Amino acid sequence: MDIRQLRHFAAVAQTLHFGQAAEMLGMTQPPLSQSIMALERELGAPLFERTKRSVALTPFAVALLPHVRTVLDGMVALPETARRLREGISGQLALSFVSTADYGILPELVRRYATAFPDVAITLTEATSDVQIAALAEGKGDVGLVIPPPAAAFPDPLAYLPLVTEPLVAAVPESWIAEGQMRPDGAGRLAPEAVTGAPLILFPRQSAPAFHDLVTGYYAAHGGRARIAQEAIQMQTIISLVSAGMGIALVPASLRNLSRTGVAYVDLAGPTPMLETGLCWRTDDSRPTVTRFLEVSREMMALPTA
Repeated sequence: MDIRQLRHFAAVAQTLHFGQAAEMLGMTQPPLSQSIMALERELGAPLFERTKRSVALTPFAVALLPHVRTVLDGMVALPETARRLREGISGQLALSFVSTADYGILPELVRRYATAFPDVAITLTEATSDVQIAALAEGKGDVGLVIPPPAAAFPDPLAYLPLVTEPLVAAVPESWIAEGQMRPDGAGRLAPEAVTGAPLILFPRQSAPAFHDLVTGYYAAHGGRARIAQEAIQMQTIISLVSAGMGIALVPASLRNLSRTGVAYVDLAGPTPMLETGLCWRTDDSRPTVTRFLEVSREMMALPTA
């Protein structure tokens, strides 16, 4: 079936006159009639009821015409659709993220991108950094919001862009503070010895080696050793375990946005560990939606902070 045949059919359906349709199409009537007859043979049904005085659509043609017009309209729109896809104005973006980012940079980053490119369908998937990096290395997904591994050891062909660095704070059972089991100082901060003496809830090292080493390194720097009471791979689960009184957790300051009954977020006294989060993607991925997302991310990071 030729797209020209569909245009011929639509023109005759509009005018109900072969001569007028031929003139509108810039052709003579005999080739137009031959084109319609060829289309009817291919479709296996007549499209027009012809008499010497009139041309009318058959019931089959009446039912077919809306579908033909949809196809023709799509053909007209195709160049603009191609341009929007080519320029990353529309399309799809698969974004994965660590659970810590869900309460920090992720919402604002997605909001800015979706505002700038509302016709891009964004798919969000929560995953630990190790899972994201492995998937991207295998060509799965588009961009990952990760905590970088030690020494930023990303396998080829992955690239990394740091976005935000934030201090860790202690998530503590409120009952421990109320009962005097943990005592913040006059400035509302916890001394290192109070932190290192408490049971710890932490990500498994395999899932977040940089985060794990940052926390255990804090303990080592203050002469202690992390006594890990429980491991969990989702920040929501970690905070729930703190709420249950199973231990404390060192978490990004943005986790204050995760309000949970029974949990207090307390600043650390002295030098504070800093956690970095950034974007990971394939350097050989030239899809416009990925390029646009990276542009929005860089522009967001360049803005002055309030």
